Amino acid sequence: MAIVESGGAKTGVRVSDPALSRSTFAQSDRAALQVAVPGADYHRDLVSCQRACPVHTDARGYVRAIADGNFEEAYLLARGPNPFASICGRICGAPCEAACRRGRIPRVDDDGLYLGEDRPIAIRALKRFACEQAGIDNRPLDDVYDRLRSYVPQVCADAEEMAALLRAAIPQDVAVTNAGKIAVIGAGPAGLSAAHDLALLGFSVTVFEVEPVAAGMLYVGVPEYRLPRELIGREVAVIEALGVELRCGVEIGRDVSFADLRRDYAAVVVSVGAKRARGLGLPGEAGAGVHGGVDLLRAVALGESPPLGRDVVVIGGGNVAYDVARTVIRQAAYDAARTAARLSETSSVYLVSLETLEEMPADTVEIREGDEEGVERLGGWGPVEIVRNDDGSVKAVRLRRCLRVYDEQRRFAPVFDDADQRVVECDTVLIAAGQSPDLTFFGDAGGDIEQQRPGWPRVDSTLATTAPGVFVAGDLAHGTRLLIDAVASGKKAARSVYQFLTGRELTAQWFETHRVLERYRRETGYESIRRAEIPTLEPERRLEDPAALVEVGYDQARACREASRCLDCGVTPVFDGTRCVLCGGCVDVCPTLCLKLVSLAELAPSAELDAVIREAVGDGADYAQNSAILKDEDRCIRCALCAMRCPVDAISMERVSFAVNWQVGQAAASTSAAVRVHAAGVADVRAGGSAHTSTPAAGTSAASINGAAGANRRNTP
Repeated sequence: MAIVESGGAKTGVRVSDPALSRSTFAQSDRAALQVAVPGADYHRDLVSCQRACPVHTDARGYVRAIADGNFEEAYLLARGPNPFASICGRICGAPCEAACRRGRIPRVDDDGLYLGEDRPIAIRALKRFACEQAGIDNRPLDDVYDRLRSYVPQVCADAEEMAALLRAAIPQDVAVTNAGKIAVIGAGPAGLSAAHDLALLGFSVTVFEVEPVAAGMLYVGVPEYRLPRELIGREVAVIEALGVELRCGVEIGRDVSFADLRRDYAAVVVSVGAKRARGLGLPGEAGAGVHGGVDLLRAVALGESPPLGRDVVVIGGGNVAYDVARTVIRQAAYDAARTAARLSETSSVYLVSLETLEEMPADTVEIREGDEEGVERLGGWGPVEIVRNDDGSVKAVRLRRCLRVYDEQRRFAPVFDDADQRVVECDTVLIAAGQSPDLTFFGDAGGDIEQQRPGWPRVDSTLATTAPGVFVAGDLAHGTRLLIDAVASGKKAARSVYQFLTGRELTAQWFETHRVLERYRRETGYESIRRAEIPTLEPERRLEDPAALVEVGYDQARACREASRCLDCGVTPVFDGTRCVLCGGCVDVCPTLCLKLVSLAELAPSAELDAVIREAVGDGADYAQNSAILKDEDRCIRCALCAMRCPVDAISMERVSFAVNWQVGQAAASTSAAVRVHAAGVADVRAGGSAHTSTPAAGTSAASINGAAGANRRNTP
């Protein structure tokens, strides 16, 4: 057994005749296995939910805290990097769930036959539960604020954490003094997130909002049946408690000029969002009876009254289109004094989309709930014209069959069949096919702000425009995306403003700790628990009140059971090649077949892999006589059976923890460090990477040379 150390990971292989090489095996007909060598970020990438979140919320942490009954910690973990945690618990698009490793685990029947993949953890619903138990939903704001300021995560803290910024603002070299005032245009999630972090760094921030209420599209674009207005107010109040000044009902260009802001403030962050409905340019589109979908949502949110008729057609297939259609349906039983219009006689609400059901961009839950509430889907049709009566009123919408929406490269390239048309009679058309920003308020003062296309400023990687001191965030930075993307861009803009005004760059210093868990065990039967459906209000009760929340949420028992499904990906089996005897017991006992013992000759060659193997076995070794253990991270359920089965204690279960501090003027790549902690204490510390890279890079499976990590393969069922 030749023992080496590569990248901080101990690896071992059997060495035989050095005269032979991989080429001997390469001549055979057997297919080579595609593998990857673990990188320095492997352990952080393992916590895929956190990596997928634009603000790197430790979803694993708050889900496991719920499973343990620690709801206080769960909320603090969820809120730390995200000023809108309670709101995200209601409406976030949840990229963390899409990345959840539980959703990739193979599901089998009692005979071991493959049935399909499991479903991800209901992370968003669990965040809502944590916020309802210990957050601003039901706790005094002062209490929540004090707890947030004092809490420091212990396991997977990220640079976006509120605690990290607070600690950074204390040292003299980071603290802001006499840096001037900051103006933020737009009190949506991006603008308020920028204000939140700028306030934490010590800046004086004023936010200007054209609407009479704060929160932007969260208030005027998200229906109340999805997001309670009181909750929005409480979330915003915490940001105000940091010292942020909000000026609502102020229109830039009318009440205050953009030139005045650039003159009176040291920096300006523009985060107005894409709030203007985009038209389709259809014949008959201009005129009464045709409105933008977002305009309807705004009117309902603010109690205004746009005229709507009996039969309504909504054009669009995304979530906004469903918000519009479902909002129209809810008005039918609503008091005219509080609604956009009296719709008690509304008989039909059609939703017309180019996409068929399988291709619709709207979330599955939106489509299902829309069906339950009476939205009539017309998928696979595109509008040709809006037909009008002689008096100019809307009579119908003419549609044509859409044969294909996207081309082979998934680019938007619809193909229509003009011979296949139909007419849908209606008296109101609501267009929800995209939005665009309105930057007319720039005026002459924005002449030095270049635009990459009309209405969209040109920005660099720091979100700075071509005008000194003017930054953007939210939709202007990246187009219309998720709420959490807007939050992330606002936080990034805040750091860029800091750098612009102080001349100092904020960089993150990472610390990675590995702790051996001597008696690691999981909940009984956790691997077989199926995802708990999120309870909702019965369809007939939803329409009794437009403000009635559709999603009821988990109770404590269901939340804890759902949270117990989490694989806790911060824990991973680590293989020590100095002890491994290649008995194959770990492979045999693995319930999901995530381990595989193979010859090195079976691995597809790559320069990186060959370098690791040569360091382990030397040049010219017979690959066919040396072994590797492949580990598929998409199958590993962290059950620890491999560690319990190993007769020589070559496998240990280790928890990987992260901590971060903000520093000034140092590159993040040169300020990372890793620590491996044993039962007796700290064994070693390495800087600039991982001290124990025993598993593969993100998005792949894991493998190890003779029991230690050296390569990685994705298996398929």
